[in-house]
Amino acid sequence: MAGMIAAPQVLAAESGADVLRRGGNAVDAAVTAAFVQGVVDPQMGGIGGGGVMLVHCADTGADVVLEFLPRAGSRVREDQWAGAFVREAAHSFGYVLEGALNDIGYGSIGVPGTVAGLHEALARFGTIAWAEAIAPAIAVARDGFPVSVYMHQDWAFDTGPDVVAHRERLRATAEAIRVYTKGGELYAPGEILVQLDLARTLSSLAAGGSEVFYRGEVAEAMAADLQANGASLTAGDLADYRVAVTEPLRGSYRGRTVVSPGPPAGGAALIQLLNFLEGEDLGALRWPSAQEARLRARAMAWVFAEQERHMADPAFVDVPVDDLLAKDRAAEARSRSAGGSPVLAGGMLPDTPTTTNVSVVDASGNAVSLTHTLGTSSGVVTPGLGFGYNNYLNSFDPRPGSIHSLAPGKTRVTMMAPTLIMADGRPSVVIGALGGNKILTSVGQTLVNLLDHGHGVVEAVCAPRLHVDRGDVHAEGRIPSTVVDALERDGLRVNRHVHNYDLYFAMVQALRIGHDGTLHGASDPRGDGGTALHV
Repeated sequence: MAGMIAAPQVLAAESGADVLRRGGNAVDAAVTAAFVQGVVDPQMGGIGGGGVMLVHCADTGADVVLEFLPRAGSRVREDQWAGAFVREAAHSFGYVLEGALNDIGYGSIGVPGTVAGLHEALARFGTIAWAEAIAPAIAVARDGFPVSVYMHQDWAFDTGPDVVAHRERLRATAEAIRVYTKGGELYAPGEILVQLDLARTLSSLAAGGSEVFYRGEVAEAMAADLQANGASLTAGDLADYRVAVTEPLRGSYRGRTVVSPGPPAGGAALIQLLNFLEGEDLGALRWPSAQEARLRARAMAWVFAEQERHMADPAFVDVPVDDLLAKDRAAEARSRSAGGSPVLAGGMLPDTPTTTNVSVVDASGNAVSLTHTLGTSSGVVTPGLGFGYNNYLNSFDPRPGSIHSLAPGKTRVTMMAPTLIMADGRPSVVIGALGGNKILTSVGQTLVNLLDHGHGVVEAVCAPRLHVDRGDVHAEGRIPSTVVDALERDGLRVNRHVHNYDLYFAMVQALRIGHDGTLHGASDPRGDGGTALHV
């Protein structure tokens, strides 16, 4: 078997593919690509953020999760924002506070985990040196790269009345303006973005390891800036950051094993979604069709309501994972929702849409799906360091007493779901996505397209989608009007989007491995289209 990598940024995919060509393994390629992603799509991910990686080791058959999401700093208080609460945000992207205290600026930043996570992955499973993995990102930051059409559109995109617009995040601090704009104006597609400060910071990491970021010179600069400007995290929080290394959850769908990370990541939600749908003969239906649209929408609404009631950081909340994943729980929910009844509004489980992903398989059969993020970005850049910080506190409930309320060291729930589908103990599908809550619904629908409808991987990724999280059914423009009309006759509110390939929906990165080792891949065309490179 050869190797393959899929990522939404061409330069990142090419850097990972080059590692595979030189004999590196899937983890080497994923880590290298992730560093480049933080340079060429710096509001989607980067060293100021966090993520979740799922690794399959071909020699042992082991599957391992590395969770390195940002954590609330030691100075947060559960009630610190209670008096500023305005309302729950539209589209499930957090909570609206007076002054957007939780969404932008120093007060929104959690302790970054990306550097620790990538270092841990390479140390445990990689074969190349740390400095070698960072080198391509240093070169791209130093020499610059042409701004893509998608990146420009994303930076110019207005996410709605309850979220600070991306273009305003790029102007939130004087340093962000200097690094990411031309005197306050966005870079146009094709213009070259050079990030010399970031190149220097990455060079320091390459020379000194992750210690530089958490206890060394970079940590000192970060802590001084963050504490001087009211952030909740301290030098001690940086020094104390640890990656959580755990076993993934395991479910089943149509006789195949589903492997995905447990809470606070979204694997439980994905398995629940598939459990709900498994009770119906989707292969006998068509997609898109009214019958299957009803089932997909009901499954989504139920899963989001379940996650809101039960899912939180397991270090702080006892999450009943076994009960949630029970097949009879899904069967009962499916029975309750039968008969054409409207979709009940899902709970408020906020997640942010700006994220990125890379999926890799190598010639030895090792596989990785890695999803990482800045949230929607705080807009903060420490002078001289050249990278932006996450705004991971924006989706904590500012009201005390909730399982989603703030606490020192806590992380929030995310729908990140890097996933493997196993056949005969080996990966047959490696999949992940970027796009907030839509990660769950987009990965789930892609798997249904693959496993129920027999689509090829490109067709499965490209097929039109639905999304439900708070009651409304969001339909991509290619969903036929006959399907929309049928859903509305059921009493559902349907928002049929204008775009046929809509940025609202997540961007899936998927690889399919045949029984004979043949590889097929797809990078979602809803963004730049990215690339899936066969090595």
